[in-house]
Amino acid sequence: MRSTMQETPLSISTLLTFGSTVYGTSRVHTVTGDGLRTATFAEVGARAAQLAHALRDDLGIRGDDRVATFMWNNQEHLEAYVAVPSMGAVLHTLNIRLFPDQVTYIANHAEDKVVLVDGSLIPLLARVLPGFATVEHVVVVGEGDPAPLEGAGKTIHRYEELLAGKPTSYDWPAVDETDAAAMCYTSGTTGNPKGVAYSHRSIYLHSMQVAMPQSFYLNESNRVLTIVPMFHAMAWGIPYAALLTGATLVMPDRFLQPAALVRAIEQSGADFAGAVPTIWNDVLHHLDAHGGDISTLKRAVVGGSAVPPALMSAFEERYGMRIIHAWGMTETSPLGCVSHPPAGTEGEEAWAYRVTQGRFPAGVQARLAGPDGEIVPNDGVAVGELEVRGPWITGSYYRDEDPERFHDGWLRTGDVGTITADGYLTLSDRAKDVIKSGGEWISSVELENHLMAHPAVAEATVVAVPDPRWQERPLAAVVLHEGCSVSPAELREYLSGLIPKWQLPERWTYLKEVPKTSVGKFDKKEVRRAYAEGDLEVTVL
Repeated sequence: MRSTMQETPLSISTLLTFGSTVYGTSRVHTVTGDGLRTATFAEVGARAAQLAHALRDDLGIRGDDRVATFMWNNQEHLEAYVAVPSMGAVLHTLNIRLFPDQVTYIANHAEDKVVLVDGSLIPLLARVLPGFATVEHVVVVGEGDPAPLEGAGKTIHRYEELLAGKPTSYDWPAVDETDAAAMCYTSGTTGNPKGVAYSHRSIYLHSMQVAMPQSFYLNESNRVLTIVPMFHAMAWGIPYAALLTGATLVMPDRFLQPAALVRAIEQSGADFAGAVPTIWNDVLHHLDAHGGDISTLKRAVVGGSAVPPALMSAFEERYGMRIIHAWGMTETSPLGCVSHPPAGTEGEEAWAYRVTQGRFPAGVQARLAGPDGEIVPNDGVAVGELEVRGPWITGSYYRDEDPERFHDGWLRTGDVGTITADGYLTLSDRAKDVIKSGGEWISSVELENHLMAHPAVAEATVVAVPDPRWQERPLAAVVLHEGCSVSPAELREYLSGLIPKWQLPERWTYLKEVPKTSVGKFDKKEVRRAYAEGDLEVTVL
């Protein structure tokens, strides 16, 4: 028996039309050097239509041509987010923080035809533009001298000039919901970055889950400070979820310094935010040192890497902001799970849930594979590599075979941990970062969290280094708060009451700052390289 329900495709144009009409008065605020500039969702919808006309009529975008963005989080980036996929093309967000050769590889691998570049990023794009083999047009958004872009064989345009006079409505085409709507590339920590193509259907379903109470719990009363970059994993789906729910968006543009973010919260009244832990670590230090009013900001979802419990409790106790732990990756769109405790839990019981990576929603199936590939039980004890599948989880990379990451319809995440019977994930490490010492595993994440709870420690990362007796041992690399001092022996003594004695690091080094990847994660491979090449001053206890 077949259903009698209409088979209406799930598409980005549906989100756009709904958000710009039903929630037409909702707003997107873009941070500037002088304050906020504002547009309604209705105005964004009209300008998206103008952009679509310009891309089709003036720049020749057809079919599933790729339109790249090289931009900050702002109103114009949101216009591209909705216009490009709605017209049937594919939005490709270029990560501005990758190495130049990686950016060139990505643009050529995706075969981008047009690049929209923020005026402030012209010098960055100018370095790589000559190597963009398939790009024909560059569109400059906002102020900025385009002269550095000339001579690369591309036609240069101004965004506002392209939009001027274009119709403010567009006959959005019907698309197959399984067609690609957007694409992102992984950060390429090993080998070339890998492309993930998101379908209209996957983005639509992902947006619905983002808005759910089990996830970010968004509605039209929210003002969402979207710090997580729009060029990384589609800004965690927040822009599309805002169109679905009418939540106001606050876009920080290039003003990502702690003082600027605090000022944006004060000016916009943001009550919800999303960013990686390093951002909140910097904001906390700024607030402690200089003050600021973030009283409107009640919740922040934090992902990208494990959140130190000390950071969570500091924000809650001193500033009334609740950090909600989450896990995901580019390959999962990126929502995997969010750490809301079960209803009715309080105090220490609730904290035990909050420090996990979270509970999987119905749309994400998860399992753990043991060392020999056997599936281990979800009992909160058995450890294995996390594998996931679902309607917004990729089943392959774009034009890039990687059979090691995909098998039996499951994505191998490279994360190691446990899952409880009621679906909560706790990650102990990345498979490549876990420390294998004398036949036992040491979690670098657990050591880092304990170290960052010390009052003198601002940041800490722990990596495996070779050891002649135990195969590997932990090296603790520590950044101290300004004006603080603590010896390796004192830190080791501090840890001794928190972890088994055999896990205590013997090797210690101090850094001015922990190296970061393009998306703000600790760059452990750089620390390992510095150690191997003798660039670190190491104390051995």
